[in-house]
Amino acid sequence: MIKEIITYPTPPSVHFAAPVRKISEVIELVKDLKDTINANSLDALAAFQIGSPYNIVVIKQDDDSFLELYNPMLVRTEGEQRTEETTAYFPGLSAMVNRADKISVVYEDSDLKSHSLQAEGAYSILLQRKIDYTFGSSFINKLDPDEKKLFQAKLEFGSNAAQIETCPTVFKREYITKLINIFMIAMVVLLGVSFFVEQETSADMWTYQVYLALSVVFFNIVYFFYAQYEGSQYSSCSSCQIGNIIGTVIISLLKTSVIVVLSYFLI
Repeated sequence: MIKEIITYPTPPSVHFAAPVRKISEVIELVKDLKDTINANSLDALAAFQIGSPYNIVVIKQDDDSFLELYNPMLVRTEGEQRTEETTAYFPGLSAMVNRADKISVVYEDSDLKSHSLQAEGAYSILLQRKIDYTFGSSFINKLDPDEKKLFQAKLEFGSNAAQIETCPTVFKREYITKLINIFMIAMVVLLGVSFFVEQETSADMWTYQVYLALSVVFFNIVYFFYAQYEGSQYSSCSSCQIGNIIGTVIISLLKTSVIVVLSYFLI
């Protein structure tokens, strides 16, 4: 009977697959695995993938016969290979996974007699993937940090087209901040110079101070709206941006206000 293959986000039904002790208990299960493999044009299935707790892996071979592995266990690994993998648990998605190149597996046949096999290359990857399922696992637990982050983005996006989005450490809005700081420095310099000039000149300097203060206010408004726009381009960090933006504007306006008040009484 063809069974439904478990897919993400349905969690694993087991953490460790139960060993097979009596073949009579799993005859129908193995038939279901074979039927499901054929119906979905798959290379192999673990019993976990159709919701069974038993430690069974069935592999379709090149001659269309099936290799039944009862209680398979990975006992030796050698070398390393990195390949792009897909799995029925995450349909339509792939990831770059580091795997052993050569492996040795021990298992039991339908008479529960022990055997071993060696595999390398693609066949090795296939066996490793299916044995992962006997531990309630999948290739996501084999991914390095960067690849895992990318794959989680793929899961959220529902497509391999997803890309890792990181919050930049430098924004273009910082240029506006620098310009605002230049205006405020000019205001401080103007205030300092006012102590050394005549009364008539001080009046002109107050006018310049007002213009500089208005410029600071204007560019703070520009900064506020542009910063929000720039932050919205990065969904991974936009949630924290509004607080930083508002804080930056408030601090800038407070500094400007202090300079203006001092200028009013001292110039």
